[in-house]
Amino acid sequence: MSDEFKIKFSKVKIITMVPKNDVDKVRRAICLNGAGKIGNYTFCSTSSNCIGTFLPNESANPSIGKIGNLEKVEEIKLETSCDIQNVASVVKILRETHPYEEPEIDIIPLIDETCFY
Repeated sequence: MSDEFKIKFSKVKIITMVPKNDVDKVRRAICLNGAGKIGNYTFCSTSSNCIGTFLPNESANPSIGKIGNLEKVEEIKLETSCDIQNVASVVKILRETHPYEEPEIDIIPLIDETCFY
């Protein structure tokens, strides 16, 4: 690689786990606010089944389960890409529409493909 090679980021991958019954509501909300755009396509996302676990403490206000009980929930892992300039609004609406008090949200930078040619 030449000395002029520079890594650039203009997109991120946003990943969250959502209870099965709420995944379409969350997907719609984030995609209407800028996530899931690839070229001429919108609402681009990937979903996979998973089992989430959590143990609410005395200060928690769980929407599922009980304080002090280890809970196991069938969830959907929802993944989509997002332009960096839309991340704040997408994360805000994700938190507003997600049923969990504290949803896990992973934001991973994606290297622009143009860096390699």
